[in-house]
Amino acid sequence: ALETLKMFEKKDSRVKSAAATNLSFLYYLGNELEQATNYADLAVNSDRYNPAALTNKGNTVFANGDCEKAAEFYKEALRNDSLCTEALYNLGLAYKKLNRIDEALDCFLKLHGILPNSAQVLYQLANIYQIMEDPNQAIEWLLQLISVVPTDPHVLSKLGNLYDTEGDKSQAFHYYCESYRYFPSNIEVIEWLGAYYID
Repeated sequence: ALETLKMFEKKDSRVKSAAATNLSFLYYLGNELEQATNYADLAVNSDRYNPAALTNKGNTVFANGDCEKAAEFYKEALRNDSLCTEALYNLGLAYKKLNRIDEALDCFLKLHGILPNSAQVLYQLANIYQIMEDPNQAIEWLLQLISVVPTDPHVLSKLGNLYDTEGDKSQAFHYYCESYRYFPSNIEVIEWLGAYYID
C-alpha cells in the first residue's frame, strides 16, 4: 500500500494530497509519528481544504501531546466539511483531554445525531456523564450501548459498577454476572461477585 501510494506523490495537488493523506494515516497506524507528520504536512500543503488531511494533521499533533493545536486542525476540517465525523469525534476527544467537558459533550451529542448506533460515540457520552458525576445519564447511555453491543464484558461490568455505586445491588449483580459470563477472567468482577455472595 505504501509503495503504491508513493507513486502518486508526483501527481497534481489533489491526487498528491489524497495519496499523502493515506500515507500519513498508514504511518500513523504503524506508530511512525515522524513519517506520519511529514505526510500530513505534505497533504495539507497540497490541498488546504482536504478535511481528511487536516484530521490526520490534527492526529499527529494530538499524538505529540498538543491537544489545543490538534483541536484547531479538527475545527478547520469541520469548517471545510461539517459532516467529517472523524474530525468531530477527535475534536470531542481533544476537548475531553483538555478538560473542556461541556464542549466535548456537545461534539459527541452532534455525532450521536449523525451516527445514532455508533458504539464508540455512545461509550464516550456515557463516559462524559460519568466524569460530570451524573450516574443516571451515564447508565442511560450505557443501556443504549449494550443494545448495540450486548456481549461487551467491559460495558456490562461498567454498568454493574454504576448500579453498585447507586446502591442497586440486584441490578449490579445482574450486570456483573453478565460480564462474567462473557469474560470470566476479569479479577475485579470476580472479586465483586465473591464479596456479594459473602454478604
